[in-house]
Amino acid sequence: MEDQIKEIKISALVIAKDEEKNIEDCLKSVSWCDEIILVDSKSTDRTVDIAKKYTDKIIVHDWQGYAFARELSLQNASGIWIICLDADERVSPELKNEVDQLLNQENLKNGYFIPRRNYFLDKVIKTCFWYPDYQMRLFKKESASVSQREVHEGFIVKGEHGRLKNDLIHFTHQDLYSTFEKINKYSTLEITEFINAKPVRKRDLIIHPVAAFLNHFISRKGYKDGMHGMMVSIVHAMTNMMRYMKLWEKQNVTKKE
Repeated sequence: MEDQIKEIKISALVIAKDEEKNIEDCLKSVSWCDEIILVDSKSTDRTVDIAKKYTDKIIVHDWQGYAFARELSLQNASGIWIICLDADERVSPELKNEVDQLLNQENLKNGYFIPRRNYFLDKVIKTCFWYPDYQMRLFKKESASVSQREVHEGFIVKGEHGRLKNDLIHFTHQDLYSTFEKINKYSTLEITEFINAKPVRKRDLIIHPVAAFLNHFISRKGYKDGMHGMMVSIVHAMTNMMRYMKLWEKQNVTKKE
């Protein structure tokens, strides 16, 4: 019957805050999904206004961490299947077609890892373990839960997993200003996971960042991506150094109320 409610086969989940530069291309890339759920952490720019062109399922809430936002989006999804992405990610046309074909098959697995194509300053990075960078982003809702990590949180999917061939596009570092903001933000979040960490020593501030740089630039062949690969390796070293500096601060500096 025409008045029957259409079955929602696949829901797209997106979390965002102040993403007016990215949100339109992101939502446009999943406009083929049966529903789009956007969880917005009280953006102060035009993110929500732009998103209203693509969905009326917008949940605005105070920021309580990435895991909370993921969980909120999952709870409000009606689809049998879920595809999840961040505002700076896009579902490529090839990936969209692959998902369409997959969901019309039988005997599917509970979740699928999707290769992610990461960009750094407009260049695809194929070294430094940045590709294929498989992410669990397509899965059955009934099989999924959210990990409670502060950083690099994700979905835990019970049952069998598969892999898709086509890429999720990720414009992760579009300029150096935002890169340094991310280093500061993520290094702060990461130290919350080091509750029982050993006291930070002076040599930790040298050895670990240098090791991180050499690991990415030499062992993981960042040199093959030229200047971009060197800068990516430096970013990993800087993140490592900031993590240990902030951990030392947490262990040794008493902040005044």
